Amino acid sequence: MELLEFLQNYQAFDEEEEAERQEIIQFMQAFGDKAYDRDNLVGHFSASAWIVNKERTKVLMIYHNMFNTWAWVGGHADGDKDLLHVALKETAEETGLTDVNPVFETPIDVNMMVVHNHYKRGKFVPRHLHPNIVFLLEADENAPIRKKEDENSGVKWIAFDDVKNYVTNEYTIVYYDRIIKKMKRNKW
Repeated sequence: MELLEFLQNYQAFDEEEEAERQEIIQFMQAFGDKAYDRDNLVGHFSASAWIVNKERTKVLMIYHNMFNTWAWVGGHADGDKDLLHVALKETAEETGLTDVNPVFETPIDVNMMVVHNHYKRGKFVPRHLHPNIVFLLEADENAPIRKKEDENSGVKWIAFDDVKNYVTNEYTIVYYDRIIKKMKRNKW
């Protein structure tokens, strides 16, 4: 299923996710294929992975060097329209995990993130949007993990109830809370 069709049929969890779903649809309609391209300075797609253990009690998070907080794994689409592929690729790159399985082939959350001005590899990156598509992945919490030195300085399994104690970004914690509520409600 194409992403636009998925989003048009997606049932949002709450009014915030519904507003962001509509915003992402409008973004796609405005930018077409450029919505997947990092050269689009207004914004571009990213994919995130909510990686859970088999018992579904913990999430694997990284300490994101640029944002100085614990965060989910994820990254830019960079032209790849298969956002599940992007989430799996980023998982391997950022955590070292290779035996990871999607719980669902379709996203479990959609959100529109704002990325503030910053420098990356000595180059100025202006504030922009990340229409972000989130996938639920499962991995063995005893499998070896490693950090990716140029992006994160830690990789750690965190109990759902403790996520709020690790995350300092007030905007992303809203998304994490929503996903945890969805998981508990739907018994994923």
